[in-house]
Amino acid sequence: MSEGDAAAEGDAMRTIVVKVGSSTVTRPDGSVDRDVVDGLSAEVAALGAAGHRSVVVSSGAIACGWSALGRHGGRPEDLAVLQALSAVGQHRLMRAWQDGLSPHGLVAGQVLLAPLDFGHRRQYLQARGTLLHLFDLGVIPVVNENDAVADEEIRFGDNDRLSALVAQLVGADLLVLLTDAPGLLTEDPRLGDGGSLIEEVVEVDHRLEGLAGGPGALGSGGMASKLAAARMATWSGVRTIIADGHRSQVLTDALSGRPGVGTVFHPRRSRLPARKLWIAFALGASGTLVVDAGAREALVAGGRSLLPAGVVDSRGRFGPEDAVEIAGPDGTVFAKGLARCPSDRRDEWLGRRSDELPEDLPPEVVHRDDLVVLV
Repeated sequence: MSEGDAAAEGDAMRTIVVKVGSSTVTRPDGSVDRDVVDGLSAEVAALGAAGHRSVVVSSGAIACGWSALGRHGGRPEDLAVLQALSAVGQHRLMRAWQDGLSPHGLVAGQVLLAPLDFGHRRQYLQARGTLLHLFDLGVIPVVNENDAVADEEIRFGDNDRLSALVAQLVGADLLVLLTDAPGLLTEDPRLGDGGSLIEEVVEVDHRLEGLAGGPGALGSGGMASKLAAARMATWSGVRTIIADGHRSQVLTDALSGRPGVGTVFHPRRSRLPARKLWIAFALGASGTLVVDAGAREALVAGGRSLLPAGVVDSRGRFGPEDAVEIAGPDGTVFAKGLARCPSDRRDEWLGRRSDELPEDLPPEVVHRDDLVVLV
């Protein structure tokens, strides 16, 4: 038994979410890389035998569909085409995971999720209940976004963010984001070969974001989306690792804390609840509210709601319940929340005191229950 196996077996039960990107789970032609799936399936089985629970978040449906139709070249961009390709490729992807798990006596359970499953409390609890029941049945959940019917305006866009939300959903101890790189490097490997591995990250900042490249040919994510996912997960208290999906025993080493397995992101001590995590990182912003120094101080230090009197400028088009960014006097975004006052009536509320507002407008532009401070 290896040192990593021994460490994994010695732990109390832990829950791990494993996200496998398209560039890892598929070959250059878009077909499923069976060696990767079989290897990870064996690791999931070994972790299960040691008493741990695993969720697999697997990309690759669109790439599989593209390959099944005999197409070549880069990923299409038209949403309708992507939806059709996902419908063709999703069951092929699931069959690969079931084939990988079957020799170990395990059953895969397909779970297709959409943003609304996290944005509404009832659906959130239903999604959580489904995953927990699958655990109880000894089934390995294999999660993907429901790309075949996802609308452009209400979709995750990549499975990195989805995996961070799933990690929060199931109360995971660890999120492992598997890719075709050894972790976050000091230089984009596509631009040079001088980069070295960044082994530990306490906080994702602008410097780290500057090191991330864009998405690959067959995927929609890339290192930038993995950094965003790591930030989401660590803000919900989940330790996160970006690692090479082709590394032997990568999951066991990640769970046991073996040095050098990848880039480790340490969880924050203060955790965001699920709803605020969704507001902060999963919802696209429809506009920006610029506030004065007093309002910024009230939001950051006082935990207050944003009142119309503190807003000096409003940009973009948004309605009630749309997400908006909140920027200080210098233009730097420091918070995000759900608007209560619509942009098409900004002349009636922008900069006004509460007693000057029309009776049908709420007293807050963004209520503190719908607001997340990001600094």
